[in-house]
Amino acid sequence: MWTRDPSALNLEYTRIMMAFLLFNPQPRRIAMVGLGGGSLAKFCYQHLPATRIDVFEINPHVIALRDAFLVPRDDHRFAVLQGDGAALIRQYRNEYDAVLVDGYDINGLPPQLTTDAFYDACFDALAPDGMMVCNFHASHPKYGSYLGHIKQRFAGSVMEINDLARAHSIVFACRGDVLKDRTSLPTRRPDAMSTEMWLRLAPTFWPMLV
Repeated sequence: MWTRDPSALNLEYTRIMMAFLLFNPQPRRIAMVGLGGGSLAKFCYQHLPATRIDVFEINPHVIALRDAFLVPRDDHRFAVLQGDGAALIRQYRNEYDAVLVDGYDINGLPPQLTTDAFYDACFDALAPDGMMVCNFHASHPKYGSYLGHIKQRFAGSVMEINDLARAHSIVFACRGDVLKDRTSLPTRRPDAMSTEMWLRLAPTFWPMLV
């Protein structure tokens, strides 16, 4: 993170992941699978003050560093829950407007976050027209297989966006049909987000509008 701006999204792929806001600028509730340095969690906490955020993190050592990375304390709208995100997400039905999956460990993407059962659970946890957003390494030899599973579960309501370096592929999968017809997107900034911040994000959103 940038110490001068701890909630900034200084990696391009994290900014791309926030493009789900084009479809729902005022999400009621978000789940995140993977805390890491907390950049997505901190950004959403700061710029989406009306949104409830649940973060699932399997590694207690990562959670132990939350203060060092200035991750917010748990409160009425923010919680970091220790446990396997693949198991925790199964506890929810029709709940989340967005599920952000960025749960890497030292060995890469854990296998339990790439199964049909996991994608089924994410689908079930989403509210109508909710969106799952997954970060993949574009060069991973099994990426095509993972994408195929997602397309099958989400009935083809899926879109891929690569970062400029083509290192990351961000996959958006919707429980609904909004990705099949993007001509009526609201494309407005969230009410609590500054115009300056929205303009910082906007360039990474353009591929969603083509």
